[in-house]
Amino acid sequence: MELFHQMISGLLGIPERQISSTLHLLGEGATIPFISRYRKEATGGLDEVQIENIKEQHDKLCDIAKRKETILSTINEQGKLTPELEKRINDTWNPTELEDIYLPYKPKRKTRAEAARQKGLEPLAMILMLQRENNLSAKASAFVKGEVKDTEDALKGARDIIAEQVNEDERARNAIRNQFARQATITAKVVKGKEEEAAKYRDYFDFSESLKRCTSHRLLAIRRAESEGLLKVSISPDDEACLERLDRQFVHGNNECSRQVSEATADAYKRLLKPSIETEFAAQSKEKADDEAIRVFTENLRQLLLSPPLGQKRVLAIDPGFRTGCKVVCLDAQGNLLHNENIYPHPPVNKTGEAASKLRKMIEAYEIEAISIGNGTASRETEDFINHQTFDRQIPVFVVSEQGASIYSASKIARDEFPDYDVTVRGAVSIGRRLMDPLAELVKIDPKSIGVGQYQHDVDQTKLKKALDQTVENCVNLVGVNLNTASSHLLTYISGLGPQLAQNIVNYRAENGAFNSRKELMKVPRMGAKAFEQCAGFLRIPGAKNPLDNTAVHPESYHIVEQMAKDLKCAVNELIANKELRQKIKISDYITPTVGLPTLQDIMQELDKPGRDPRKAIKVFEFDKNVRTIADLREGMILPGIVGNITNFGAFVDIGIKENGLVHLSQLAERYISDPTEIVSIHQHVMVRVMNVDTDRKRIQLSMIGVQQD
Repeated sequence: MELFHQMISGLLGIPERQISSTLHLLGEGATIPFISRYRKEATGGLDEVQIENIKEQHDKLCDIAKRKETILSTINEQGKLTPELEKRINDTWNPTELEDIYLPYKPKRKTRAEAARQKGLEPLAMILMLQRENNLSAKASAFVKGEVKDTEDALKGARDIIAEQVNEDERARNAIRNQFARQATITAKVVKGKEEEAAKYRDYFDFSESLKRCTSHRLLAIRRAESEGLLKVSISPDDEACLERLDRQFVHGNNECSRQVSEATADAYKRLLKPSIETEFAAQSKEKADDEAIRVFTENLRQLLLSPPLGQKRVLAIDPGFRTGCKVVCLDAQGNLLHNENIYPHPPVNKTGEAASKLRKMIEAYEIEAISIGNGTASRETEDFINHQTFDRQIPVFVVSEQGASIYSASKIARDEFPDYDVTVRGAVSIGRRLMDPLAELVKIDPKSIGVGQYQHDVDQTKLKKALDQTVENCVNLVGVNLNTASSHLLTYISGLGPQLAQNIVNYRAENGAFNSRKELMKVPRMGAKAFEQCAGFLRIPGAKNPLDNTAVHPESYHIVEQMAKDLKCAVNELIANKELRQKIKISDYITPTVGLPTLQDIMQELDKPGRDPRKAIKVFEFDKNVRTIADLREGMILPGIVGNITNFGAFVDIGIKENGLVHLSQLAERYISDPTEIVSIHQHVMVRVMNVDTDRKRIQLSMIGVQQD
């Protein structure tokens, strides 16, 4: 285990002590959010990403250790495990090197080389490899018997044996790997007769680029087209350089034997080595592209989940439409559905007056404080309709992304919440709740349906799900949830809970009423001491008798705050309310062997802003009223927009029409940037300039260079 700690420390540049403490906590069942928030003394203040990296590297090393056990066992069963071989296997932690060591001993289907050995041709192969024999024909003729028809048949079998030896030679494999790493080119060509079907991939019909320079989005696009049978793709180094390198290693002379060995190495390269290493590099480049796409996706998801919330206000939400009308719902400050009906302000029905009258009545009857409009079909027209109405007070209007709302409305979660309502009502409710609390609503939807990924269906799905789930968990625990109002789905992501305990909490609430304290959690069925330790700090109880129950201060630290209050001769609620009292606290006085400065600093931050929300304040946004369709765009226009999706090649911006525009990486800033997130974030309000409009392909090129940002 210490070896693992040393190796992970070297890989990540994190001191070994911190690695050891983190893995110990993970081994005890602590979650990443809990360790990051409440065990800073043990980890040295590592954040969620660093802890996840430690866990990932540890898991990889454990997988390699298991693979070694299998390999050692297999070779031992063959009776070929020497002390030297065992040491080589035990000493390596490089999975590629491990597989190279194992390759000669790996059980194989019957190969050409094995068939030649069974014909008794291995001694002839050894003669060829020595490259000393001048009368090769005579030597080869001695092997013409049984299934060996003639000398050429004998030599062919011997070459097959040599080819397999070349393929299994570690030096040779590493030499070809190095050639691939330095020079490999990825080439794509359209499959003959598929030109029309493959039109969207036309940039890759005759494509060639250095593999190491091929960006993740290009590589994933090429691989998708290949999987659809539209492109033929290959990865290849300089073949001549590879053959020369193999000849230098295996060919020693200039006689008939040498020529046979050279022919065998060429066959080994073409038939065995090159395809094998090409497969390796295809997998490695795909994994690298996957990791980059997943990184972009998880960062986009994190930003989306942490979008500014409106908070607990009464909302009128509209799912806009033309022919079928606009579905309107009214929600109370907790997001409960109070009322729903349809209005028809747009063509072809055009009941504008009736729609306006109904709106005013709903706004008055349900004391509406904000309006939320979905950004799909008829969104701009509905926003205009609302903005042309006069109400008895100022009511802010927000346009909210509908992405994934239809999937939510047809889901089991939505059916369980609203069994008596159809999908249109559920979708409108989701649009309203997304405004009130994006995090609480978006966790109900599969992240892949939210529309902020890049080739998300083409990447490793297991790895993607793991990364997305961890991102959601980190975000939910960063914000914390109201124990008395959170849905079971939201509670599922709280540290230490999971689906069963989350549902048990909701059931307990239904049977016993609201929780009055965090301690009461221990009455929930199956809530043990460990689960309580992991979850308690992330669950808030507004209005609790103990004010600390509505903060991120963990119950294990309540005694510290109580001691601070006692030392100042005041109550805990007075300490929280009175800044002057808190300024008298000398936190170093409260350091103990188990409680250090990081925990005390976190406690003081919470006392300054109890239950603080890390998300930003929400802002009203308006699109340019003169731009409704792509036909309204002109080069040079300066327009307001909202960043809808970020990829590693730029940002897609919603400018209020059906098509999003692309701000390429090179157009985000005057200075060089390698990552769009250096400049923009999901749902950021930006100003952009229209550079180019391709109405046929529905493509809009935008720029932020030289455009004043508010």
